[in-house]
Amino acid sequence: MNETIISLVSILIGIIAANLTGYFYKKYSFGLIGNSIAGVFGSIFFIKSFGRLGFDPISIMQQGNADALLFLINILISFFGGGIALILIKKLKVKMNKS
Repeated sequence: MNETIISLVSILIGIIAANLTGYFYKKYSFGLIGNSIAGVFGSIFFIKSFGRLGFDPISIMQQGNADALLFLINILISFFGGGIALILIKKLKVKMNKS
């Protein structure tokens, strides 16, 4: 597993999380495509923001082998990033439409 595959898996997890959030909380859903876009951006934003703590793809592959704990933390942050981004984007849309 290399850094590129870890990044792609993280983005995929963010897409899945955003779509699951949209499925279970209908009021936050933007449809399949909108949820997927929110998941991509949320996952990337959260990994870039919190990845400096040591669980970005480069740190996971530091020794040449994948560190399972760092990879699990990366996946969890991507999952929460996708779901939270969907909720925040929906709240932003509602707030902008009130004006």
